Amino acid sequence: RRPVASINFVTCHDGFTLTDLVSYNNKHNEANGEGGADGSDDNRSWNCGVEGETEDRNVLALRARQQRNFLATVLLSQGTPMLLAGDEFGRTQRGNNNAYCQDNEISWLDWNLSQQGASLQQFVRTLTELRAKFPILRRRRYLTGHFDEEFHVKDVTWIKPSGEEMQQADWTPESRCFGMLMDGRSQAQGLHERGTDATLLIVFNSHHEQADIVLPPCNGARAWRLLVDTLLDRVTGTRDFHVGEHYDISGRSLLLFELLPDGT
Repeated sequence: RRPVASINFVTCHDGFTLTDLVSYNNKHNEANGEGGADGSDDNRSWNCGVEGETEDRNVLALRARQQRNFLATVLLSQGTPMLLAGDEFGRTQRGNNNAYCQDNEISWLDWNLSQQGASLQQFVRTLTELRAKFPILRRRRYLTGHFDEEFHVKDVTWIKPSGEEMQQADWTPESRCFGMLMDGRSQAQGLHERGTDATLLIVFNSHHEQADIVLPPCNGARAWRLLVDTLLDRVTGTRDFHVGEHYDISGRSLLLFELLPDGT
């Protein structure tokens, strides 16, 4: 079976919406009339410090970033992405994780987008455009990490914040920041030939503190271009970084870079 057989999702019709996943620790199904007995208690959610609605700007900023993190993880992963309708603009069910009996604004989709909803929708549009642009994000072969001795390349290499390749001993519970370098020169479709896809670097930082990363060398290229930083709702303008240059990744964030061929 190929990667397309893997259906990747964070939320679906059962359970919390994406906004509620980052806004509630517990289900709030009182309106369903079943005394809170219905709906799953295993929501794997985090309210970012406040249960439900809040005007705390720091909490709201963290919630927005977490939504972008989840969306980026799904849409940049190998396999088939699935989004719950409305997650692309921040729909909420007010903490109700089993709204099957609610024919009202709890379960409806309101297409009159708020400013924040429109911003999130644009972020999702950016991600889908990147997925369409870069075939390496939707390859027909699973990534293995094995070194191809003929072409002298790995399809995926895991990178430490220092820019060096991770070793087995580096995989510990404390390893909360690392990179995933997908080399476009690796075989793409199973054909016995060198790949011609773009090379991408995804950096994850699940720690709550900022981390310093070094842009790693690859294929003799000199620079990386930043395409996504989930601290921001969008990357404005061209931001290029030389190989070996440092980049401060904020806590709980994801980055996407494209390797620039010499002369770009």
